[in-house]
Amino acid sequence: MSHSATQPFPVLVQKFFLQRLQQQRHVSPRTVTAYRDSFRLLLAFAHQRLNKRPSEITIEDLDAPFILDFLRYLEQDRHNSIRSRNARFAAIRSFMEYVSFEEPSVLALAQSVLAIPMKRFEQPLVGFLSREHIEAILAAPDPGTWTGQRDHVMLATLYNTGARVSELIGMRVSDLTLGPTAWVRIRGKGRKERSVPLWPDTGKELKHWLREYPRAPEEPLFPGRSGAPLTRIGLTERLKLAAQAASQQFPELARHRISPHIIRHYVPFLTMSCNPPIARILRANAGMGKR
Repeated sequence: MSHSATQPFPVLVQKFFLQRLQQQRHVSPRTVTAYRDSFRLLLAFAHQRLNKRPSEITIEDLDAPFILDFLRYLEQDRHNSIRSRNARFAAIRSFMEYVSFEEPSVLALAQSVLAIPMKRFEQPLVGFLSREHIEAILAAPDPGTWTGQRDHVMLATLYNTGARVSELIGMRVSDLTLGPTAWVRIRGKGRKERSVPLWPDTGKELKHWLREYPRAPEEPLFPGRSGAPLTRIGLTERLKLAAQAASQQFPELARHRISPHIIRHYVPFLTMSCNPPIARILRANAGMGKR
């Protein structure tokens, strides 16, 4: 099948990123990065499977059987989770929706890809840690080192705010308000922003952290050694190290899979049966007192 009037695939991809995502939908930089990474994997797979360079690929190459092969490759060869597989496929679906309007001549092909379902998967229950476990993890980083001081105040901020990992590592110095009442501005999904109050102890620790290591307002609040924002993997690894150190005091921690997700869902003064969204609201508003 050939459509001489169809725009070249590279042109469609460029217009999708520049016009559709950034100019029309105003998606966040994180979404653009995630979609870019998905297309990198797709183009590398096409080069291997079709023996075509990205500039040689046509939209007709990306039919439903090819996309299904790509999704199987993600799960079986790259050992991606179903959640990751679905995230990669979401980028492809968004592109095919755009193509279906931009190039009606390949509408049938686009619809065949859009008909591929997302995979269902069970949502695991969030693990539970006691208050003593949390406090031991927060106290584990070495206060005599720069990384230890950063890790302590970073994990304390995660615990206080319930921020997502992307939100935490995206915080800038200018997002903090350290007055009599301390706040931090959090940039969430879809460019949504919210202000979360900080406990007095957290505010004091952040103030001390910035006094010891001052930085410009636009710089990351929790940088890596290079000064760039800490990565998602970097934050997770720092938390694992803190949990390993805390397991010397609480050996049962070694049996837990400690993740930022568990820390952000922990609410010290509410029962486990409390509705999680309500719990996070109460933590933000009622957490102004002593931690």
